[in-house]
Amino acid sequence: MTEGRSCPLAYRYQADHLCAEPIPVSEDVVYVIGGLYGNPHALTEIERMARSEERAGRRVRLVFNGDFNWFNASDELFQDINRRVLRHTVSLGNVEFELANPSAEAGCGCAYPEFVDQGVVERSNRIMTRLQAIASGHPELQDQLSRQPRHLCLMFGGLKILVVHGDPDSLAGWGLAHEAFSAGNDSAVQAWLQATDADVIACTHTCLPVLWSGRVGERARTVVNNGSAGMGNLRADTRGLITRISTGAPADNAVVGHDQGSIEVSLVPVAFDVKAWLPQFDTLWPAGSDAAQSYRSRIVQGTSLAPEQVVFHSVV
Repeated sequence: MTEGRSCPLAYRYQADHLCAEPIPVSEDVVYVIGGLYGNPHALTEIERMARSEERAGRRVRLVFNGDFNWFNASDELFQDINRRVLRHTVSLGNVEFELANPSAEAGCGCAYPEFVDQGVVERSNRIMTRLQAIASGHPELQDQLSRQPRHLCLMFGGLKILVVHGDPDSLAGWGLAHEAFSAGNDSAVQAWLQATDADVIACTHTCLPVLWSGRVGERARTVVNNGSAGMGNLRADTRGLITRISTGAPADNAVVGHDQGSIEVSLVPVAFDVKAWLPQFDTLWPAGSDAAQSYRSRIVQGTSLAPEQVVFHSVV
């Protein structure tokens, strides 16, 4: 096993088991929040967004599907992020799995594919080692994390919403990455939707956003990857993104969205205070540090993607 490139067998699961027992959801809106990356200002903004929806008469469920830890490399911030997140519905990402159950030779547990530079892999492994040292001082939070599931299936608006971290084969899978859709992974996506019987798959882990729509059999299906809630996702845009799924009013500020009958699936921005976050990030991860080298430019500038590059449609 190569640290950061491969992952433990415990990360694997079977696609046809993932939606066997969906959990009923009574709220009007679900936020699926992946890749918070330990950003407290993004979390504060998401909490504010939910309160705003509730003032408008819409009940909101917050679902965190992993990697809510990463940059929070201090005792105070580690406790703050985990205690706030664990009040809500949670499933694990590879980061939380490795914080709660460190695996020999897993490194960061990211399962980075070949197109990711080795320097990124090695820096991520070192970030994980630093965060594990902090987590070890908080065994009560490690215990809480260890008891969270690796995936969730929600029954919402009469549809099955499968919430995973990576893809339907692995906690750290890259099969639903933006790069995979760009390379033409339609057959794999359709096979996963057929196997899981999900109407929507909501994922994260792979850092860049995706909104895919198509039909499998007689049913409309959607795959949505929010990229990162705690970092910029689009060109010259520092805002995070989360997945918003609603049975009522669609989001009026969606970057992209898709109407799927009884529900609306959209990617909505998280306009956190980047000017407040950046000094805190720089204190934790000064120039030359692993996280600064890998992520600071994205925090400041966003990515190279335009909104239209996030949208994919089935070719079948």
